Amino acid sequence: MTTAPPQALTVPEVMEKLRISRSKVYDLFRARELPSFTVGRCRRVAETALTAYMQHRTEENN
Repeated sequence: MTTAPPQALTVPEVMEKLRISRSKVYDLFRARELPSFTVGRCRRVAETALTAYMQHRTEENN
């Protein structure tokens, strides 16, 4: 059994999943709280990075 490779999410997809604004997503990038990478001029976030960010934030708040 093989596992699927992680998906590369777009900024609008991250916005939708976290229910935050575009500027807040870019704030997270600048603060290096949410790792991202570029493909050409397009910014992407690995699905695993988003999951790790959400888990970290959940643990911080508990």
